[in-house]
Amino acid sequence: MEIIETAQLGRLLRYDQSGLVTCVVQDRSSGEVLMVAHMNEQAFSLTAETGELHLYSRSRQRLWKKGETSGNVQVVRAIRVDCDGDAVLVLVDPQGPACHTGNRSCFFRADRPLRTDGEVLGELERTIASRDQLRPDGSYTAKLLEDPHLARAKVSEEAAEVVEAAASETDQRLAEETADLLYHLLVLLRSRGLALDAACGVLDGRRR
Repeated sequence: MEIIETAQLGRLLRYDQSGLVTCVVQDRSSGEVLMVAHMNEQAFSLTAETGELHLYSRSRQRLWKKGETSGNVQVVRAIRVDCDGDAVLVLVDPQGPACHTGNRSCFFRADRPLRTDGEVLGELERTIASRDQLRPDGSYTAKLLEDPHLARAKVSEEAAEVVEAAASETDQRLAEETADLLYHLLVLLRSRGLALDAACGVLDGRRR
């Protein structure tokens, strides 16, 4: 990936006759596309300067800050510009639903129940976080979070089962045991106040 200073990145943009470029907003953690909107030059500048998503509304013909009325701001983590300079990709940490309907993403209607791997893991992380905050009675996740020793033991147990499945069981059993291990690893991370992005950040750093 070519790293360019934000100001220089902005100079690569080619605005259309209305002074706009398409803006795609993506959840930095899960990779989920949250919304597609538009930016003018001022919206791009304010987004870069404030670290919160600003857009231009074609219907209202005005600049606006995402979440200015709902409180569901989108905290900007990185900005990318496409090869033609006519579209912006903004990676965000959403502080609430992106869609005015209350859905997490504006793309909540689909022709089939297919989700990306990142969406699956992202939803699992959010569910674990909810169990941590609410600690509902009878929740296995809450039980693990309340007992770090048990959480560590379960990770060890599940890792051994993954190795065993890889050695002598079917591909389906290996996938199932790997899913169990991933779940317990996410719970263990949460028990330490960490999320999956902590491990992904380490992997990304090793790749460079």
